[in-house]
Amino acid sequence: MMAKLGGTLFDTAFYGRTIAKWARNARLARSADLNGLRRQRLRARQLKAHLDQLIHIADERLALPLEGSTSLPKPHNADWAWRPELWRGPLPNPGLSAVQTRAMLGNEVTLFHDCEYSELTLRQLRNMREADLAPYGLSMDVFRFDGSLLSLVVDLPAGGVEGLKRTHLIRMDMIVELEKKIEIFARLNIKNGPNTEQIVREIDLTQDQTMVEFDLAYSSLNERRVEGAWIDLIFEGPEMNQIVLRDLTFSRRPRAQI
Repeated sequence: MMAKLGGTLFDTAFYGRTIAKWARNARLARSADLNGLRRQRLRARQLKAHLDQLIHIADERLALPLEGSTSLPKPHNADWAWRPELWRGPLPNPGLSAVQTRAMLGNEVTLFHDCEYSELTLRQLRNMREADLAPYGLSMDVFRFDGSLLSLVVDLPAGGVEGLKRTHLIRMDMIVELEKKIEIFARLNIKNGPNTEQIVREIDLTQDQTMVEFDLAYSSLNERRVEGAWIDLIFEGPEMNQIVLRDLTFSRRPRAQI
């Protein structure tokens, strides 16, 4: 402890002396002898290169959403909210090319398609915009597409289905960017016993940031037999397009009783 304290005090004192030295050199620069001034200029340029690099990297990192950010949009009465790992932090393998069907990026996102030849890529990217809450996003590039099905499946964690009832609304918020406009559908799947309850919603893409809700009151959900749930994001006519999901979050809340 004393060593750490001593080191900190020494660093502070050394930093103060260094600042004072360069402040004095700057004040006396107009009257300094030319040989000494030449040496000071070289040292100042070497120091400035390192300082500029540090400032540039620090400004970039401090302007980004923090890794592992838990800040996400959710209703005030939500009893559960979640952002998948792909949008929270860096993955060990951040990208896939010529992606085969059932390939996974991380532990929660799976790509399904029926192409004979895959010209699909998936890539995790770092969000750079000031408005972004999610530290990371997902970019999907689709080139030639000879299939009829393309979907991303996101497995919901146990916390999202524990205690799930027909009085719940499940909400999905997403920020999506498209190179060209296509239709995207979201399908909620809830496995309960031998059955899988499905609710489909079309995503409104008139704005980058959009939200859909699944009202379980209109389902035949067997509350006592819920085993798991997942979301399909279904992309219609995705050929020659880049689809970027800047953020994807889920929440649930009890619907208002009338």
